[in-house]
Amino acid sequence: MKKFVMAAVAGTLVGALATTQIAGPLLAQEGERKTSVYEQLDLFGDIFERIRAQYVEQVDESELIEAAINGMLTSLDPHSSYLSPKDASDMRVQTRGEFGGLGIEVTQEEGFVKVVSPIDDTPADAAGIEAGDFITHVDGESVLGLTLDQAVEMMRGPVGSEIIITVVREGTDEPFDVSIIRDTIKLTAVRTRTQGETVVLRVTTFNDQTFPNLESGLQEAVDEVGGMDKVNGFVLDLRNNPGGLLTQAIKVSDAFLDAGEIVSTRGRDPQDGERYNATQGDLAMGKPMVVLINGGSASASEIVAGALQDHRRAIVVGTKSFGKGSVQTVMPLRGDGAMRLTTARYYTPSGRSIQALGVSPNIIVEQPPRQPETEEDEEASNRPSRSEADLRGSLDNDSLSEDERRQIEADRAAAEAAAQLREDDYQLAYAIDILKGLSALGPDAQ
Repeated sequence: MKKFVMAAVAGTLVGALATTQIAGPLLAQEGERKTSVYEQLDLFGDIFERIRAQYVEQVDESELIEAAINGMLTSLDPHSSYLSPKDASDMRVQTRGEFGGLGIEVTQEEGFVKVVSPIDDTPADAAGIEAGDFITHVDGESVLGLTLDQAVEMMRGPVGSEIIITVVREGTDEPFDVSIIRDTIKLTAVRTRTQGETVVLRVTTFNDQTFPNLESGLQEAVDEVGGMDKVNGFVLDLRNNPGGLLTQAIKVSDAFLDAGEIVSTRGRDPQDGERYNATQGDLAMGKPMVVLINGGSASASEIVAGALQDHRRAIVVGTKSFGKGSVQTVMPLRGDGAMRLTTARYYTPSGRSIQALGVSPNIIVEQPPRQPETEEDEEASNRPSRSEADLRGSLDNDSLSEDERRQIEADRAAAEAAAQLREDDYQLAYAIDILKGLSALGPDAQ
């Protein structure tokens, strides 16, 4: 018994000693860390005072502090930044769907401004700016060494004014200049149209209007075709869509899913993770879907494409997406400014992170570069074709009724329209061909 008591006491003493040996250094390290932080803050204060007192020119103290704050945030990742009161106001206006500018979504890579995507029907789109372009100069002034916000500020200006940007493009030997006239950018979040029996939903951005536009536009297009029974499928075109509001990405995904996880976010603290699930109801009523993506599809676009792909609700066609798999939280600050801080990564239903990897299509389809038409091509296309029916005295076809003849002519016109679409937009034509094939195989194949 005494041996047992002595052993227990010895164990207690050893445990206490071990706790002291482990906790002591940890507490010391924590104290040293705090001391180091305070020393660094004192160093910052010393530098600030010396700049204010001894710099060769008078400095604006508030601008100096803002620059220090922004430098701290931009050192974290390309998407964290400080928003001045004006920038914060501009961002709120842009989220509502109308703002002034060129019409491009940009990020920063290797010190240069990189185009994530041009926005449909904007000055940048009309000028031929492409996803993946690098902007090296604005009006002859280099953007190298500037923060992303500083470079964006250089590109802003009065509506109607001209800007010259210098572009470096992969596959082009030399940089080239592009002239763009600034304009008011009015974002139409969703454009719908019908292509034969296919409904094409072109989503250009995820702002407050995206889901309402999608819901109403889809219904109008279905009515135009003649009802859901006449629709063979839907194409959700997310190409060159730079993203936007997470809430809208969830709503658009939910529009085509009946159940299951849409996306999850995970921050540094596991308890801060969020999961977003679909609710009952599919606007497309189970009809087959194809999602189109490319290198300009980012953020919210990737959430939608990843969710529909993981649930096997849609076939994803195109090229690998941009790979922005992080979530930014905009936090209001005193003085009407704001801080945009990366707070989490998002994950598709299967648990994969898209960060830096992007969404890989089920079927990779490149968009062929548009080739300028030569004089010979133009002459050949304008040259009238001849057939048996054009020959003088040719026999009539007596085996067809008038209705059958009209149907053949309608089928021929549809085939010609499909051929023209392949010339205008090969990726979209490919997506529509997939839906035609699924429709021809019948419901069991879908």
